[in-house]
Amino acid sequence: MDPDLALVLGIILAAFSVPSILSALSDSRAPRASAITILIAGGLIMIALTGKPGGYQLADVPDVFVRVIGQYLR
Repeated sequence: MDPDLALVLGIILAAFSVPSILSALSDSRAPRASAITILIAGGLIMIALTGKPGGYQLADVPDVFVRVIGQYLR
């Protein structure tokens, strides 16, 4: 898997799981599915960080998003 794609998927999964966690906590439920999703997102981000030599800088993340989305929409 391309490290850039893994980074983008991990960030998107993490962002989508935050509302789910907040909803579960406000309803006094255990956020089991959200916790699993966060673990998967963290794993994808770690794959991306270890798969790219030199890693990523915070300023590189928007460029990575544009590059990945452009690659798959082209």
